[in-house]
Amino acid sequence: MMSEEKELNTEINNPGQGIDMIQETIETFLETADVSRVYSQPHEHGNSLIIPAAEVVTGMGFGIGYGVGDSGGENGGGTAEGGGGGGKAFARPVAVIIADDNGVRVEPIIDPTKILLTALTAFGFMFGTIAKMRKGK
Repeated sequence: MMSEEKELNTEINNPGQGIDMIQETIETFLETADVSRVYSQPHEHGNSLIIPAAEVVTGMGFGIGYGVGDSGGENGGGTAEGGGGGGKAFARPVAVIIADDNGVRVEPIIDPTKILLTALTAFGFMFGTIAKMRKGK
């Protein structure tokens, strides 16, 4: 059970570069969310057809700024510009679709790490709530 992560962080040094950077990043993230990333190529094994399925999550953000005014520095003029952007894409296997003589079924892939982290988080919140309730008495 391997997961795939992809990060993108970019700094803009040229105002014309900002739009190009945003367009390239959006195209990269749209490629990441393509259906071929979710459902892999089918594999034949005897009389069975096996299709791996994955979960793909992406997030991104951008910022571009420009300012005008007297900086009081040695160059004067006071114009400033800049920006940046970043994002992350995450993919992990979640199920296998199996089609054979008995029909079609979906077999989930159990991730014990995710289950353990969820349980620890839930117990942490419960412990914190109980501690706050006792402190209030």
